[in-house]
Amino acid sequence: MSIYEFSAVTLQGATKNLSDYKGKVLLIVNTASKCGFTPQFEGLQRLYKTYQNKGLEILGFPCDQFGNQEPGSGEEIAEVCKMNYGVTFQMFEKINVKGPDAHPLFKHLTSEAKGFLSEDIKWNFTKFLVDQNGNVAKRFAPQTTPDKIEKDVVKLLG
Repeated sequence: MSIYEFSAVTLQGATKNLSDYKGKVLLIVNTASKCGFTPQFEGLQRLYKTYQNKGLEILGFPCDQFGNQEPGSGEEIAEVCKMNYGVTFQMFEKINVKGPDAHPLFKHLTSEAKGFLSEDIKWNFTKFLVDQNGNVAKRFAPQTTPDKIEKDVVKLLG
């Protein structure tokens, strides 16, 4: 099973099939706009801007499961991302990333790349790097900043 079998709804309300990203390297991140890690949006945007033309796509999935750090509506999330951090990569509607109501994509990601001590996502800004064939290549902890991921992105981009 690859991530291409999943779909998600964008902040603009459109259903997006992840198969649209076949052949791309993906960095999938659960985000929150009121988290101590929120400034990572800047680094994510920098990575996206640098490598988008080489085949990188970043997919942001807002989640309010950790400390109520994403309480806003889709419109408010989009505004924070765009106005405060200049985000131009694809953001999706707010989802759950753990528990029985977790989005199927995140159930798949966590089963493919287990975290430290368990599969569960422990906090906002957990990142999953996915290769051009839809396979989960690596999982990064929330405190791993985008600049520390760059070498892994470059390696997959070839």
